[in-house]
Amino acid sequence: MEAAAGLTWAEAENAFALALVRHRAWTEEAARTVHEQKAQALRRTGILEYYHARDTLDDVGGLDLLKDWLRRRSRAFGEEARDFGLEPPHGVLLLGVQGCGKSLTAKAAARTWNLPLLRLDMGRVYGSLVGESEANLRTALQVASAMAPCVLWIDEIEKGAAGATSSGALDSGVTARVVGTLLTWMQERDDSRPVFVAATANSVHTLPPELLRKGRLDEIFFVDLPDEAERRDILAIHIRKRRRDPGAFDLGRLSQATDGFSGAEIEQVVRDALYLAFDRGRDLQQEDLEEAVQATVPLSRLCGEEIAQHRQWAKQRARPASSRTAHRIDGRRISL
Repeated sequence: MEAAAGLTWAEAENAFALALVRHRAWTEEAARTVHEQKAQALRRTGILEYYHARDTLDDVGGLDLLKDWLRRRSRAFGEEARDFGLEPPHGVLLLGVQGCGKSLTAKAAARTWNLPLLRLDMGRVYGSLVGESEANLRTALQVASAMAPCVLWIDEIEKGAAGATSSGALDSGVTARVVGTLLTWMQERDDSRPVFVAATANSVHTLPPELLRKGRLDEIFFVDLPDEAERRDILAIHIRKRRRDPGAFDLGRLSQATDGFSGAEIEQVVRDALYLAFDRGRDLQQEDLEEAVQATVPLSRLCGEEIAQHRQWAKQRARPASSRTAHRIDGRRISL
């Protein structure tokens, strides 16, 4: 029955019937079929999207403090935690440099906790009719609560909340009312129907201060560029995903050459190197990776001042996601 949480009776009945016809018994494959039907039902809302999370926290390079924080809460959604007196975790804001694993971590948390992952697209919330935007958001939040326990992933939340403070002069207050609806739900949500909010943001300056208050979210983590050891781990992860042996390459030399690269840029380096090797009619070699590194201009070279501003903001307001890059903020080592 948990596989059909969030579906109407008619939708659930159709999903179970299809699963049993296909698989003749209630197996993991049958449950996956129900999840697929639920994903299709959510797509019809046009606001929420059901994700099949495949990556785990082991597929995320670096970010050891953030991953430990998430792992310590992996059992906090069950009966044992409630009997112990624990409230379920409310959520986390992942702030930092683009392409450094914020969205990947949000998806990996759902997979690690074995919870459904819903993506809320704030851009799809807004409608043209009076009151439509707020109604769309309330519907999406009701569906998320019906599917609880689950992870609600709000990617680049700052884009949906931008202009909330001046909304009355720009859009008749629509953005302010939408953000207010979200904040009220985050504050008043029912802990018996736990929805963990995993929000990501590339810039904090356009976010309303009320969103950053404790209670609505449990913690704010700053995700910085990976250091040399973390870049080596990220290279190994992506080379292994492409069915190559990381031990066949000089990852130390590559990690030094990718100073200032984000995780997404390192992944693109591996992809570009595979294209080079394929075009040359042979398997991937060290020189292909080094050539791909040389051809890449990392975002940190273009937006260095902006990254420095984010680090300065995070100095007193956020926890570092990685113990290895915490010194870039203020040298703190924070206990979990």
